[in-house]
Amino acid sequence: MRTTETITTMHSLIESKIPTFLWGAPGIGKSSIVKQIAYDMNIECIDLRLSLMDPTDLKGIPFYDKEQHSALWAPPSFLPREGKGILFLDELNSAAPAVQASAYQLILDRKVGEYTLPDGWAIVAAGNREGDRGVVYRLPSPLANRFVHIDMDVNVEDWRQWAMKRQIDTRIVAYISFKNDALMRFDPTLNEKSFATPRSWEAVHHLLQSSLPHHLHLDAIGGAIGSSNAVDFLGFCKVMNLLPDIEEILSGNCTDYPSDISALYALSSALVGHITNNPNEEQINHLLTYTLNLQSEFAVMIVQDLQRQGITMDQLTSYGDWVNKYAYLLC
Repeated sequence: MRTTETITTMHSLIESKIPTFLWGAPGIGKSSIVKQIAYDMNIECIDLRLSLMDPTDLKGIPFYDKEQHSALWAPPSFLPREGKGILFLDELNSAAPAVQASAYQLILDRKVGEYTLPDGWAIVAAGNREGDRGVVYRLPSPLANRFVHIDMDVNVEDWRQWAMKRQIDTRIVAYISFKNDALMRFDPTLNEKSFATPRSWEAVHHLLQSSLPHHLHLDAIGGAIGSSNAVDFLGFCKVMNLLPDIEEILSGNCTDYPSDISALYALSSALVGHITNNPNEEQINHLLTYTLNLQSEFAVMIVQDLQRQGITMDQLTSYGDWVNKYAYLLC
């Protein structure tokens, strides 16, 4: 299931308080999606990494009640007592069987020991698949049967829209747009320390924004996405350095139109990133005029990406010319 479909489905399941298990390869953003859903719904999210817990961490510690002359369980303070939210049991299938057994009652009965989960809280779990070379334990059948299982896949277009909203470095967006398969290059049969995933590309973004000297980029980026991927990406970045001047294009003074496909992907992402960060009607007008002489698929991609980012252009004079030329591609 692609990312947008996963988010829509999980919204409904969380609202209905139906326990949900989100499956996917390492680094595709399972945890980020759960936290983003909580943010969108304006509810709390408590993230419990069960792989780091002992069985008593969930059930609590027993103590003697003098008044009742009985043993009671003191529930842990990190479990919610009120309000609404998502209790996120991350890495559930990486937890030891004894810890899974402690979570079993909480998931099935919404209670464990003396503790009861408030009605406003939904339970969501996540984990890597058994074939992903991670440390995982098979879920007991009764526990697995309690969840609605969602298998999440990486989708390049969904990632591009997310990346533009998060202002991910335009060089990364351009590179992934040009080489779709570079977004996710995880092979569980290979013993690689670093490989390309949406999470590791976000790490590359932070490296590029840091004060790291340029001559160290290859080794550092290679440590995030793998050496061969880093060499290819940095080679693509050199292409971007040869692009027409963005400011000249947006001021209406550029007549340089690249023909190389990689350069066109790079230029398209750079233009969209600039306009998204600094919306300006005069610059958008010049941009639309410039795209009239670009290869048609890139002219359409630029406008569609801007519209997805909430940039309106119907009121601009050059938009009418643009529609007249490319309307047949929008059908």
